[in-house]
Amino acid sequence: MGFFDKLKEKIATRSDDFEPEEHQPEDYVEISHDSQGDKHSRILVRPFVIEEFGDIKPVLDCLREGYTIALVNIRPLKDKDLVELKRAINKLKKTCEAIEGDIAGFSDDWVAVTPSFAKIYREKTPRVKSLEADEDF
Repeated sequence: MGFFDKLKEKIATRSDDFEPEEHQPEDYVEISHDSQGDKHSRILVRPFVIEEFGDIKPVLDCLREGYTIALVNIRPLKDKDLVELKRAINKLKKTCEAIEGDIAGFSDDWVAVTPSFAKIYREKTPRVKSLEADEDF
C-alpha cells in the first residue's frame, strides 16, 4: 500500500466519526448582499440650502430616518428674512432634541445637524488673560 492510499484510508475512517452536515453546529452566519439593507446601513453626509422656511422639510425628513448628517446652508434665508431663519433654526433644534441628535453652527452661514449616533466636536476656547487686569507689565 502506498503513502496516498494510507492517507486516503485514514481520512475516510475519520470522516465516519463526524456528524452529518445538517447536525453540525454553524461556526458562521452567512449574510447576503441586499441592496435595500445596504442603502440604510450607510451614513450619508448631505448638504442642504434653505432659501425659505418650507425648504426645511427635506432636512427634517432625512434626519428622522437616522442615517444622514445634514450640512445646512442658511445664508439665503438669512439674507432674506431673519424671522423665518429663527423659526427654521428652532424647528431644527426641536427635531434634533426629539431624535437625540446634535446641532451646531459653524461660520456664519452653515449649521451641522447629526442623528443620535454622532456628536459634533466643540473646541473649548482657552481663557485669554486681559492685559488690563495684569499690572505686572
